[in-house]
Amino acid sequence: MKKAAQLSLLERTIQELGYTVRFEKGNFLGGECRLREDNVVVVNKFLPIEGKIYTLAQVINKINPPGLSPDIAKLVDSLVDTSLFSRDNRG
Repeated sequence: MKKAAQLSLLERTIQELGYTVRFEKGNFLGGECRLREDNVVVVNKFLPIEGKIYTLAQVINKINPPGLSPDIAKLVDSLVDTSLFSRDNRG
């Protein structure tokens, strides 16, 4: 799947989850926040497309909604490394 299609798919998924996606300029990477009553995902519009895709994938991974389509779940899993949190670090 091309990167533009991945970005579009992730953006559409976040919007279907009830979030507004905004691409803004600034000195930040992006992420999910709550603005008054609205759920907003802000992405730095000056990031390369890979950075935008990674930011949206991180947000979906953090939200962890039930019932994600297999295509989206596979894409998010391939982009976000969760192995750091799944290991048992108790020694």
